[in-house]
Amino acid sequence: MPLTWTLKPFADLTTTELYALLQLRSEVFVVEQTCPFQDIDGLDQTAWHLLGHAPNDELAAYARLFGPGVAFPEASIGRVVSSPRYRRTGLGRELLHESIAGVGQLFGPQPIQIGAQLYLQEFYESFGFRQVGAGYLEDDIPHIHMVRA
Repeated sequence: MPLTWTLKPFADLTTTELYALLQLRSEVFVVEQTCPFQDIDGLDQTAWHLLGHAPNDELAAYARLFGPGVAFPEASIGRVVSSPRYRRTGLGRELLHESIAGVGQLFGPQPIQIGAQLYLQEFYESFGFRQVGAGYLEDDIPHIHMVRA
């Protein structure tokens, strides 16, 4: 299923796009993962937003991208999420590929740091990310910091 990818700063998001991305993040990170947390964290305004729309214009995948010094000392990728309706199609791999390419396009080639849920460690390692430091709990979910050189 081919997706249409759009990368834009917060100020360029339409209200419809903002609603869709917040709805998807809430559906997965709050409801599906049964994890009440403050998703709207004040960083969306400084992020670039990568939106993957299905042919029916539904938001199927999303991530936010940051330049160095915003979320981490390195450039970073966060809120990586795919809609449950589009899983098991290779979409997660496509999303991460597009996210890494987006960081390179926006900020040039450089290291990328992420805070990854521990169960996704092998997935991120397949893209060249390596664990740095000890694991930690974030909202009662095991996480690790990972860097892609």
